[in-house]
Amino acid sequence: MPHRGTHGTRPQLPTGWRRLVARAPLLLFRAGLGPVLGKRFLLLHHVGRTTGLDRHVVLEVVAHESLHPGWTVASGFGNGSDWYRNLRAHPKTVIQVGNRYHAVTARFLSPDDGAQIMADYARRHPRTARRLCAFLGLPTDGTETSFRDAGRDIPFVRLEAADGHHPHSRRRG
Repeated sequence: MPHRGTHGTRPQLPTGWRRLVARAPLLLFRAGLGPVLGKRFLLLHHVGRTTGLDRHVVLEVVAHESLHPGWTVASGFGNGSDWYRNLRAHPKTVIQVGNRYHAVTARFLSPDDGAQIMADYARRHPRTARRLCAFLGLPTDGTETSFRDAGRDIPFVRLEAADGHHPHSRRRG
């Protein structure tokens, strides 16, 4: 189910020096330093929906479940983000958390799921949640209700580990 249209209110993708700063975590992963980012960030490998080329993006882990391994991420720039659209076209992919790789399948969550996820995130990280909503142009007054409303406008994706998949570390030779 697509999310409500807030595409026009989303901030522009960073350019110039801001783009370099935003891409710094990707450089850490490429240098084999993914563990420096802990479990709060992951590297998503995805396939370009029109080019078929391998693409990569670092995303914040909004929620993680270890019982049935899965990671929830958000598309702060809306459902028009390239990685989001690429996952729609090719939902089976690989992520890297620290130095471990996991085969995953993307499941696109409903706006009601997003409301719950954002409310939970705001309880764990209240300052970051307020700043994130302000950056995204989503009004919030700091109440759970306002975070739920914001969460309905943010596309969330659950990256579920493949059944029987055992993560593996990258070996350097």
